Amino acid sequence: MGFSTAGGGPSRPEMNVTPLIDILLVLIIVFMVIVATTKEYKVDALLPQPATADQPHRNERTVVIQVIWDAQNRVPLLKINQETVPWERLESDLERIFLGRAEKVVYVKGDESLDFEYVAQVVAEAHNAGINRVALLTKDLE
Repeated sequence: MGFSTAGGGPSRPEMNVTPLIDILLVLIIVFMVIVATTKEYKVDALLPQPATADQPHRNERTVVIQVIWDAQNRVPLLKINQETVPWERLESDLERIFLGRAEKVVYVKGDESLDFEYVAQVVAEAHNAGINRVALLTKDLE
């Protein structure tokens, strides 16, 4: 059996939160003063400008070789990304274009009335230039 004291139940300690609130308020004021006195740094950033309407968007990574049949000439015309190239310079130009690239992919687009012999010759020249992958463009994929 235990003794009971006169006048009520057991007393529990109460926490005094006033000093805790005082410390928190002092910390808030200190942080506000620090933030107000810190120097702001400005970084000049070059933002990208939107392309103008008269500049066509050109993907420099995509290389398209067009084999264009002209009825006046005996040999079809070659164009690498819309730039006319003679047949003799095709391999050297492809080597120059793909010199520093890891991904070597070229697309070949031929006219409908063109003999496949010329397209095969372009594919062979591309392989001789060290290009790993050659894809043929058709009318449906354009």
